[in-house]
Amino acid sequence: MSPFDIAGLVGVALILAGYAAATMGGLHPKSAPSLLINFLGAGLILLSLTRKFNLSAAIVEAAWAMIALIGLVRLGIGRLRRG
Repeated sequence: MSPFDIAGLVGVALILAGYAAATMGGLHPKSAPSLLINFLGAGLILLSLTRKFNLSAAIVEAAWAMIALIGLVRLGIGRLRRG
């Protein structure tokens, strides 16, 4: 198993753990930790796809990462405005 495979598996574990935590009420889906988990997980999966490319998986993970990043930026902007 290559480091890229390991990165992809860690990414999958992060996304699944984050989803499970949000579904069970342990993590708010719009919170910074949840968005960061999703961003990092998708990023690691994208990293793994640089070795064994799959277009459909790359599209899903890029969208997942962008949505999480937009959420993180919105949280940051909201904090700056309040703070």
